[in-house]
Amino acid sequence: MSGSEKTVPGERQSLVDALRGFALLGILVVNIASFSSTYYGAGIPDPMAQSVLERAALLVRTLVFETKFYLLFSFLFGYSFTLQMQSAERNGKSFVPRMGRRLVGLWVLGLLHAVVLYHGDILTTYAVLGTVVLVLRQRGDVFMARAAVFLVLATSLLWAGIGYLLVKAGVPNDTRTAYADAARALAAYRGTPFTVIVQHLRELSQIWWITGLVQAPTALAMFFAGFIAGRRELFANADAYRPPFERLLRWGLVIGLPGAAVYAFPSIRLDNPVRELYGLAATLLTAPFLTAAYAAGLVLLMLSPRGQVLEAMLAPAGRMALTNYLMQSLVCAWLFLAYGLRWIGTMGPLAATGIAFAIFAAQLVLSRWWLGRFVYGPVEWVLRAFTNLELPPMRRKGVQRGSSVDS
Repeated sequence: MSGSEKTVPGERQSLVDALRGFALLGILVVNIASFSSTYYGAGIPDPMAQSVLERAALLVRTLVFETKFYLLFSFLFGYSFTLQMQSAERNGKSFVPRMGRRLVGLWVLGLLHAVVLYHGDILTTYAVLGTVVLVLRQRGDVFMARAAVFLVLATSLLWAGIGYLLVKAGVPNDTRTAYADAARALAAYRGTPFTVIVQHLRELSQIWWITGLVQAPTALAMFFAGFIAGRRELFANADAYRPPFERLLRWGLVIGLPGAAVYAFPSIRLDNPVRELYGLAATLLTAPFLTAAYAAGLVLLMLSPRGQVLEAMLAPAGRMALTNYLMQSLVCAWLFLAYGLRWIGTMGPLAATGIAFAIFAAQLVLSRWWLGRFVYGPVEWVLRAFTNLELPPMRRKGVQRGSSVDS
């Protein structure tokens, strides 16, 4: 099915899957920075990112990817929430218990992911925020739109206010402690699997407030926006919404790119922590617009005949997004941490970003191969079984072991 065709009730929306696959790429490009360097997010320069090429790669990652793609993933989570509601209604099953179990399962998976593989996990946050949407699902579009705007504005103003207070207080930048923490983390991640887990627990205890004051409110805002879009079947009738998509692309770039630049340049210089906070406030305010431009541009492309090829490439990865998200962390943990090759601290942003694209390219191929033989991704199958309290079919009908099927 192409994105230009009307989706019938119960049919999977390939356009949504393709957008989710696209979001996976951006998330990986950002996440791999944490795997490859303990200097990421520490507020001090990375010794492996000093050349012109490395700094250019750092600028591209910060300008184009950071603070945008988790918003797209969050929007699609809210959109899919409405699809889950419709599925429960079609099947005549109670929605709340099913979604409650799904969120619990998501939280457990996220907790294991955070402790063992990647302390920057987003699944636990999604599980908590999903509960908020579950409670508020009967509220109208106006309420959700106002709540989304309030969350974005409040979060941006909060961090701008923190920057202002730091200026007034004259708080110095403690680079000595930051360098010591980065060295300690590097030793832990290169040590043993046990020291990796201990370091993850240490960092989880330190960054929870950042998640709560940066990612969580903006992700919830995008949940609400996605929920509204799902109610209006935005992607099921994508061709009918072509003019709004064109306006989103245009205005999203006009508003979003300056905010991204205000965030990116202080973030790569790392010479003024207050300016970095003002940059963070700017991107928190404008990133939803740039995220909307990304999504709108991709939708418009996929509505074209040539773009349908791209949709077909991305959609399988998006259909098993949970498996692919966890697999990305598993591969990165093996490459960079003490579980495997211990590459952490040995390369700059350019090589790390190249590895991210290579991993994603492999996932595109593997996802298509897997879904040619199986109905669900392996983690999706487990979560669905827990959600419905029954074992769903796994192998596609008519596919025999060892056979070749074009999905």
